[in-house]
Amino acid sequence: MSEDSDTSPLGATGVGSMPGTDAREAVKTVIGSFESGQGVPHLPELPARGPGADMVGRTAGLLVELYARVEPSGWRLGDRPGRDTRRARSLLGEDLDALEEHAQGHTGPLKVQAVGPWTLAAQLELRNGEAVLSDPGAVRDLAVSLTEGLRAHTAAVRARVPGARVVVQLDEPVLTAVLLGRVPSASGYRTHAAPDRQLVESTLRDVVEGQRRDVPAAAATGTWADGAVVVHSCAPGVPFALLRRAGAAGISFDTALLTERDDDALGETVENGVTLLTGVVPGTDGPLSDPAGSVSGVRTLWRRLGLAPGLLARSVAVTPACGLAGASPQYARRALAHCVQAARSLADNPE
Repeated sequence: MSEDSDTSPLGATGVGSMPGTDAREAVKTVIGSFESGQGVPHLPELPARGPGADMVGRTAGLLVELYARVEPSGWRLGDRPGRDTRRARSLLGEDLDALEEHAQGHTGPLKVQAVGPWTLAAQLELRNGEAVLSDPGAVRDLAVSLTEGLRAHTAAVRARVPGARVVVQLDEPVLTAVLLGRVPSASGYRTHAAPDRQLVESTLRDVVEGQRRDVPAAAATGTWADGAVVVHSCAPGVPFALLRRAGAAGISFDTALLTERDDDALGETVENGVTLLTGVVPGTDGPLSDPAGSVSGVRTLWRRLGLAPGLLARSVAVTPACGLAGASPQYARRALAHCVQAARSLADNPE
C-alpha cells in the first residue's frame, strides 16, 4: 500500500481471524492477498489453536501488570502470570515470528487487532466471578493496562517489520450491549447497569490517544497512518457517533446489519473524515457474487446519504463481514482476494 494521501483509494483489509492453526501459513496467505499495494495486511488471529489464541485470551496476554487464567466460565483475573498467560504470550510470539519471516521488506500500513476496553471488561472476570464491567475502578485499571500493553505490542511489531505503519483495530462486538445495559451478570438473573456514555467515550478516547504517544507529531494522519486506531463491531447498532467522537480513524462493521436509522450517523461519520470499513463479503463458506455486486449496496448507501461519488473510494475500505475463523482455508483465501477486487471496483466505478 502506498503512502496515504487525500486522493488515494483505501483498498481492502481483513478483519482479523483466520482458519487453521498454522501461523506461518496464515501470515503468508494474508501478506500474499494484499501484496503489491492492493490492500492492508493484518496480523492473523488463529482461535482454533485453543485458549490463549481466542480474542479475549490473546488480548489478556497483552495486559501490563494484570494477569488472567482460564476458568470454566471464561477468562478470570488472577494474582500472577500462570500457565494460561504464558501460553497466550507464546502463541502471540509464534505469530510475530511468522510475521517477521513473511513481511520482510513490507512498507506501509500493517494492522493488528485486540479486544477493546469495553468488550474486554464485559468478558473478563474479576476474582469473584463477576465481569470487570461491574466495578468502575477495575474498568479504569483494565483500560490503562490495555493501553500500555498495546503500546508495547505495536512497538514489537515495528521492531520486527521496520517499514510498517502499525494500525490498531479494537474489536468491540459487545459495546452496544454494554451501552444498553444488556450484559448478563454471572448468575444470569440480572444485567449490569449501563455505564455513563461519556465515560464509555472517554475511556475509548484514552486508549485511542495512547496509541499515538510513540508516533512522531509530524507523522502522517489518516486511517492507515502509524498509530491510527479503527474500531470493529459485527453486532447490530454500532454507535457510530460515539466512536467518531472517541477519535477512531475508521469504523468497521457488517453492512448487512445497517438500517436507515443509521444513515444520519453514517453521513456525519464520513463528513468528519472517519473511514467506513464496510464488511460486505460473508465470513463463512458460500457462493460469492461478482466483485461489483458485492459493493452494490455500498454504492446504494452512498447515493442515499447524498455524498459525492468521488469521495467513495477515499472514504470506504472493503472487508469481510466478520472474522474468517469459521471458514475453510480455501474460502478464506478467496474472500480476501474478493475484497481486493471489490475495492478496485469501487475505485474504478464509484457510481
